Amino acid sequence: MAPRFKPYRKDSCQSQLFATNVFDLLPEDHECFLYQELFAQLDTSEVEARYSHRGQRAYAPRQIISILIYAYSHGVFSSRQIEQRCREDLSFMYIAGRNCPNFRVLSDFRKDHGEFFRACFKQTVELAMALGLVSLGHVSLDGSKFKANSSKHKAMSYGRLKEKEQELCEEIEALTRQADAQDEEEDRAYQERTGYELPDDLRDKQQRLKKVREMKQKLEAREAELRPGQEIEDKKQISFADPEARIMKDKGDFEYAYNAQISVDGKSQVIVGQHVSQQANDSQEVAPALDEVEETSGRLPEKLSLDNGYYSGKNLQEVSDRQVEAYIATDRGEKRGKGDLDASKRHLVKADFRYDEEQDGFHCPGGQMLRLKTARRTGHRVYQGDIEECRSCPYYRRCCRSKSGAARTITSDGKEPLRRAMNERMSQPEGRAIYVRRKTIVEPVFGQIKNSGFRGFGVRGREKVAGEFSLVCVAHNLKKIIFAALRGEVCPEFGKQAVWA
Repeated sequence: MAPRFKPYRKDSCQSQLFATNVFDLLPEDHECFLYQELFAQLDTSEVEARYSHRGQRAYAPRQIISILIYAYSHGVFSSRQIEQRCREDLSFMYIAGRNCPNFRVLSDFRKDHGEFFRACFKQTVELAMALGLVSLGHVSLDGSKFKANSSKHKAMSYGRLKEKEQELCEEIEALTRQADAQDEEEDRAYQERTGYELPDDLRDKQQRLKKVREMKQKLEAREAELRPGQEIEDKKQISFADPEARIMKDKGDFEYAYNAQISVDGKSQVIVGQHVSQQANDSQEVAPALDEVEETSGRLPEKLSLDNGYYSGKNLQEVSDRQVEAYIATDRGEKRGKGDLDASKRHLVKADFRYDEEQDGFHCPGGQMLRLKTARRTGHRVYQGDIEECRSCPYYRRCCRSKSGAARTITSDGKEPLRRAMNERMSQPEGRAIYVRRKTIVEPVFGQIKNSGFRGFGVRGREKVAGEFSLVCVAHNLKKIIFAALRGEVCPEFGKQAVWA
């Protein structure tokens, strides 16, 4: 006997007497309906004020931002792919109102409205706070590298830029002399032309020289901002595609990238602060991170946990000045080794030396005082002992490890009291218990962002990159709010109370 199946006809939709709403095909509890309710509360007046009343009617900014946020929430970042999904995916069609803008409209809006995306991010934080998803009791800060829209093969070092500039100047000068020498034969060489046109090879080299000088000036301006007063090293590079991106190491490889920073609230993993940095490390990122948290939420967090990358004198001073209870992982040199110092065979580390604030020096275990040797404007300080005393010390072989036989040195940034206080805090069981939560607060958020497919920026320039990362954080926060609503943890009353700014 033949198997029995439900009847199937390709034109089965014609069997219905009345046409149905195509969106009735979506499940009643589909998340796109809740997303649309959230988008309806958006305050888009800031960007709408920039539009002119003249000319053809433009797409509503609310419509475009809704499409972009929904796309980023579902791992779709290409403007062409977003347009395609709005024509083929029913939920995307619902968000777009079955009237999706061209991909260039989406791309241009993403490039041109970075400040608006930052405003949207602030609105998501305010909404999360209104719904009780943010407490600011424990916030964790972390950074991650995201690839810039550039290639490391389209770049040049500062030393090479100077060499190329000199080389092109010499070539242009040689070509100019050659052109002058050929003036006698211009009638034969140029025939019917006037003879005053600029030779193609000379024009090309002048354009290249102009570009090289432009990149050299941009690199000098960038380094002057990041490292004021310091000499530019010849190995410093600049990208011709995105001059504001910097070469950074990530997982053993070097790429042009930006250092994206997020501050995540411990209650529901909502991002309460974010910014994009050009610094390859995190030693100066606490101040802008706290500024962002205070701007978006209105106050500073009670506790702040950070990994060892943030363990710098500048960051320690920042949390101390703002009276934020911080928990920063200390490095190995700041911790004493296990076992008794005299009985063990371990090498002596910085923590074995006692800092004397009054005399501004370090007491070594052998009784010698290491005094200040050099101090730089950057705050970097070097303390060194006397080589004769070091050689007579019983700890000499375990302490002085210089290949040249120099006396033991200790480096510092002038923030030793703050470092010792943090080391003491992190040695307590309570401090370790608070810090260990950091791994479950901020690290999963970067994992969720990258697992959604966002690994690099689609725009160029720091301002535009900052705008796109704000869009990424908006999408993340709304996903957290949506999931909390679908689980019944929160119940936004749209239309009854204003939860958005």
